[in-house]
Amino acid sequence: MAEARLIDGKAFASGLRERVGKGVAALKAETGVTPGLATVLVGDDPASQVYVRSKGKMAAELGMASFDHRLSAGTTEEELLTLVARLNADPLVNGILVQLPLPKQIETPRVLLAVNPDKDVDGFHPINVGRLGSIAPGARLDFPVPCTPLGCSMLLADALGSLAGLHAVVVGRSNLVGRPVAQLLLRANCTVTIAHSRTRDLAAVCRSADILVVAIGKPGFVRGDWIKPGAAVIDVGINRVPTAEGKTRLVGDVAFAEALPIAAHLTPVPGGVGPMTVACLMYNTLQAARRKAGLPFVAV
Repeated sequence: MAEARLIDGKAFASGLRERVGKGVAALKAETGVTPGLATVLVGDDPASQVYVRSKGKMAAELGMASFDHRLSAGTTEEELLTLVARLNADPLVNGILVQLPLPKQIETPRVLLAVNPDKDVDGFHPINVGRLGSIAPGARLDFPVPCTPLGCSMLLADALGSLAGLHAVVVGRSNLVGRPVAQLLLRANCTVTIAHSRTRDLAAVCRSADILVVAIGKPGFVRGDWIKPGAAVIDVGINRVPTAEGKTRLVGDVAFAEALPIAAHLTPVPGGVGPMTVACLMYNTLQAARRKAGLPFVAV
């Protein structure tokens, strides 16, 4: 069997950003509305600072308004909730992203619940979770969907076309990736199995998958002989591991070199799912602005 065709998430994300930029320009021309994304960072975590900065920069590059809010690590929960309420009421803000994790003095569920569901471009609000959980097969996603799972589904549809009838195994059951990915695959008419740490004979379950999505945060956990020949493998993991030279490198949750000669389609790490997350955030922000303007959802 030939080596897997690598799913180039970087290239797909670049195309998605270009289409979103055109959608932003069209919305401005049609209504005068500029989509606005507000990011909120509490504390000084270096990785979070990089993520938030990249999101604001991309929003500006696509013609959106970017509102950056930096709060100290000692910010109280009530102070953060007050800011969220102000952003909910701001007509210039279409999307609100509260960067996680939050400091220990703040209850994350309470903050996520406080965000207006229509401005919840992360797709984490319980109302949006419920919308995704109850969506009919093939129905339009005209509400915010978590960005990484949405990116996974876009990459799979691009690589495979119709997913109907395929058996998809999702390894991981988190609210951020595993569960919403499973819901999106059900919407695409897959037969879906969610596997996790208590699954019996996990390797055998994985070998039954036409589509294997792995999101558990364990480097190289899924071995090559766990993969069905010809399967499409989406590796969501991003793990930093040491090298022999004393440096570090990024690897996924799948043993890449072992999977390469077995899978038909495979996302690399880095350059696979990762670039899709921020691109889908921009996509969600555009759709939120269209909804606020009374315009229908449009695929871009």
